[in-house]
Amino acid sequence: IGDTEMLMMKCLAAEKKAADAAAKISKPAPVLNSNVVLDIKSWDDETDLAEMEKAVRGIVMEGLKWGDSKLVEIDFGIKKLRMSTYIIDKLVKLYDLEDNIQKLKNFIQSINIISH
Repeated sequence: IGDTEMLMMKCLAAEKKAADAAAKISKPAPVLNSNVVLDIKSWDDETDLAEMEKAVRGIVMEGLKWGDSKLVEIDFGIKKLRMSTYIIDKLVKLYDLEDNIQKLKNFIQSINIISH
């Protein structure tokens, strides 16, 4: 192999290395998502759980989508609202979501994260 050919091979190797580095930089980072299930407890058995759910679903945050919900019996006819959510982790912090739900003081006694 002559000097010209060796120089040509080194140039091609450097170009390939630069192209590979540029490809790594241009790849977007993966978007991390979470499915979160919340148990939301009302103050008592007289709380209108349909209105409570409507109020909770009224919370809007970028990266938050509300999913299914159901009523789960706790004891003596008292029920809690179990709701699923889909969040983009980078945009929605769970503590912020909990704080926003807790602001509904007329309805909400407590919130528990069942799964994340």
